[in-house]
Order: sequence, then structure tokens, then C-alpha cells
Amino acid sequence: MPRGSSPKRERQYEHIKESALDRGESKKRAEEIAGRSVNKERARSGESKTASKSSTQDKSSSQRGGQRSHSGSEGPTYDQLYAEAQRRNIHGRSSMNKAELKRSLDK
Repeated sequence: MPRGSSPKRERQYEHIKESALDRGESKKRAEEIAGRSVNKERARSGESKTASKSSTQDKSSSQRGGQRSHSGSEGPTYDQLYAEAQRRNIHGRSSMNKAELKRSLDK
């Protein structure tokens, strides 16, 4: 946890980490999940100095509850696919719909 984290965020981190471990995640992966979830909540509530667009405008991790995991039935959102296409520098991404983005990323 970052320096200056509140006791509430420390408890939240430990709770999420323990839940992930109970689900069978490795210790490293459980810590990553917990860290990302708590950092997103910190960004949404204005507790961090910087925040990404997806941290502040996307559903909170508690609302989402894993429904947008990459292995879930719906898969990643349009915004997640677009961000990945942007990261990979895929041309024409701004005019693509969700299915087209998914196909171009699967290549």
C-alpha cells in the first residue's frame, strides 16, 4: 500500500487479497488484484494525486464485481478494447465498433 493510506484502505486491501487467495489465486496475483482495486477506489474518491480516465469514469470495482473480467461471458468493454488497440497502435480504431476492435486485437 502507498504511504499515507488510510486504515480503511489497508483493511480493504487485506480483505480483497484474502478473498483472492480463497479463490485460489497465487499470492502475487492476489496482491496485484487488491492493489489495483484499492488504488481505483482511492482515485475515484480523490485520495490520489493522479487518476486514469477509466479509474474515474468506469464502474467502481465494487459495482462491477468481476462482470467485466476478460474471461467472463461479456468479455472486456469497448473502452478496454479501445485502450488496448491504442496501446498497440492499431490504425482505424476510432471508427471500429466493439466486435471489430476485438477481431483486430485477436490477430
